[in-house]
Amino acid sequence: MARPEEKANAMMNKWIAMKNAGNNKPNFGGGRSKRPRLASECSNLEDAERYRRQILREVSEKITKIQNPGLGEHAIRDLNDEINHKLREKHHWNKRIEQLGGPNFIELERKQQMEASAEGNSDSSLLMNKKSGGGGYRYFGAARDLPGVKELFQRQSQAQTKRKRGEVWKTITPDYFGWRDEEDGVLLDLEQQVESKAKADLRKKRREYKRQRLDEQQEDDDDESEQEDVPGQDDEDDEIPTQEEIAKALLEQKKKALLARLTL
Repeated sequence: MARPEEKANAMMNKWIAMKNAGNNKPNFGGGRSKRPRLASECSNLEDAERYRRQILREVSEKITKIQNPGLGEHAIRDLNDEINHKLREKHHWNKRIEQLGGPNFIELERKQQMEASAEGNSDSSLLMNKKSGGGGYRYFGAARDLPGVKELFQRQSQAQTKRKRGEVWKTITPDYFGWRDEEDGVLLDLEQQVESKAKADLRKKRREYKRQRLDEQQEDDDDESEQEDVPGQDDEDDEIPTQEEIAKALLEQKKKALLARLTL
């Protein structure tokens, strides 16, 4: 009677041993294949990025499943809770990846969210396909149509119509002020091209202006030389008479006048 029970126990032991061996099997990155419970337990950047991709796949599958409104209210609420739990777990892995020297996925996701909201595209990525309720809780797919959720969104939209200045400043990045425009070097090249073109145009205008001034000055000099070279008697007539010549002319006029009186 003990033979079947022993065989069952032996098979169970083998299955548990195989499962443990599979979980502890090293991968190419040097880490475990099973995702640890806490992100702080991972010390390999490649493993952390791989675990993050696993969470993204799981969230994507659950979001696809929650689109079906025929699952029932309880199943939809459970799925929505699981999605929110996965997203919080992904946030922890994002911070762990940054601590290990990897990319800042938190800042990248925030920038993608701002760009998608500015373009009005709410389905551009995984995190854009959501609506947030109070306290940071998010509703996906058919969960948006659950009883009480629509009213929650309506109250939230009415409250968000008027935003305070502090809330507006939270969404503003250094790119808004143009502080990062020169990091890629494209703007500097464009500015240099425009500056060189402006300098060339200015030099051209200066040369044209100088040439025009020289032409006008040359024309004025030619006109003066022509007036000086014209011969004539006007120069003799324009000579100023001396005092003796004036006295002789007056004497002649008096003589003529006296002779005219005597003849009468």
